[in-house]
Amino acid sequence: MMRPSCPRHTEGGKATYTVLTTVPDNGHRHHAIDYVELTVTDMTAARRFYGDAFGWDFNDYGPGYAGIVGPGGAGSPEVGGLALGDSAPARGGPLVLLYSEDLDATLEKVRAAGGEIVNGPYDFPGGRRFHFTDPSGNELGVWSSA
Repeated sequence: MMRPSCPRHTEGGKATYTVLTTVPDNGHRHHAIDYVELTVTDMTAARRFYGDAFGWDFNDYGPGYAGIVGPGGAGSPEVGGLALGDSAPARGGPLVLLYSEDLDATLEKVRAAGGEIVNGPYDFPGGRRFHFTDPSGNELGVWSSA
């Protein structure tokens, strides 16, 4: 985002200016949720599942970590990562929700990729959603507007 020069004050009838810096718009927002990391027990299975179900691409950082490429594609900030762990995560923690333009088609892709539907689909005040678990046991949800 380009920040323009702005008049600071006048001295003897002349305006003096303070030049503000140019700040790149990198997609990050102060205090916004910026990155979600999922612990997985099988990196290959997790990458295949999320790639098949949602079309996600990954940046490789060795056998124990893969960054999730953001919706802007290569070069955009990562939105999260897959971190290899020794045990399946416990259910009942924070719930990550993904948005879908076609909930029924997404549900079928999740099933076809090996996900287990654990709740729904059901209606809620903003639309419809379902919850699923991935091959490592992470529970996420998908919603769409009515």
